Amino acid sequence: MYAIVATGGKQVKLELNRYTKIEKVAGEVGDEVVFDKVLLVSHEDELNLGKPYLEKANVLTTIYKQGREKKIVVFKYRPKKGEKTKRGHRQSYTLVLVKSINL
Repeated sequence: MYAIVATGGKQVKLELNRYTKIEKVAGEVGDEVVFDKVLLVSHEDELNLGKPYLEKANVLTTIYKQGREKKIVVFKYRPKKGEKTKRGHRQSYTLVLVKSINL
């Protein structure tokens, strides 16, 4: 059983009893988060689609970890101008455990 949920400007596939990294969500470790913008729910051979969201459907998750990704280097170089910029970026994320998917 899985659901596709809209969160953080992205669509994320959340599977039952699995850990998933998503865009940062406000909350502490151990807090429960309910996602109600459910686009699709798949249960066995049955597929439920929303237009755009499913009514009365939600996904209950628990925050397992708040963290930041590995640093990436953003380097811009403009030839013949002598212009260079170098910056680093670390994206914040939330690791959640999916407890239940409700229709």
